[in-house]
Amino acid sequence: MVIKHAGLEPIGPADSGVDDAGFLHDREARPPLERSDTITDVVINEKTFGIRIADTEEGRGAASFLINKRYAWRGYGAGHRVDAHPNRITLAATNGDFTAATVTVGLDSPSGLLADEIFRQEIDGLRAQGRQVCEVTKLAFDPAASSKSALASLFHIVFIYAKRINGCTDMVIEVNPRHRRFYESMLGFKRLGEMRNNPRVDAPAYLLWNTLDYIGEQIERFGGSSTHPGNERSLYPYFFSSKEEGGLANRLLNIG
Repeated sequence: MVIKHAGLEPIGPADSGVDDAGFLHDREARPPLERSDTITDVVINEKTFGIRIADTEEGRGAASFLINKRYAWRGYGAGHRVDAHPNRITLAATNGDFTAATVTVGLDSPSGLLADEIFRQEIDGLRAQGRQVCEVTKLAFDPAASSKSALASLFHIVFIYAKRINGCTDMVIEVNPRHRRFYESMLGFKRLGEMRNNPRVDAPAYLLWNTLDYIGEQIERFGGSSTHPGNERSLYPYFFSSKEEGGLANRLLNIG
């Protein structure tokens, strides 16, 4: 399935270790990609991106390579790794012979979430309400591939995996203060608690929160409308349509 998006301008992806400034990248130095099944092909800015589960050593290595390039550029260290974990899944958007973007989604479990390290009280507040929480971590984009549609495509797959497949109700993400407004205005996240230092990147971070019901409502209302968004200025018109989502969910369930 190929989904076409038109009229896109580059933007900077936002996370505690992601920035909107570019850097030169060396494709020859990148680790080889994994060969797991492609969930979908997405035509973005006249380039085709295959969104894959990074479930092999090669795939995790390529994702780690991109994360460390982006984090090191901002001074967040270069020893970050994407490791195999039973409650986390890493997605990669690949373009030809290199990983263009990556994101990891973690499911809550008795061992907790990474965000518990500094935001345990806030997340426990959600748990006390019977909420099933997931977290988004390790979001990184090669600036050459940065676009609204690429970011929206990855987030939509995260949404499908978290809500449609695993029944999560709430999503949290730790972000650097410079990126907070992007998540609030473009995806409807809200702040939980005060800013604290994140020791994993040695930088300040906010905990942002959203319900997956709200995200689903925005996808239902705006998904697939990027060519005619009207007055809507969020990221949701660049998500897949609800009809396309059903096919993606089936492919994600059957991928191996």
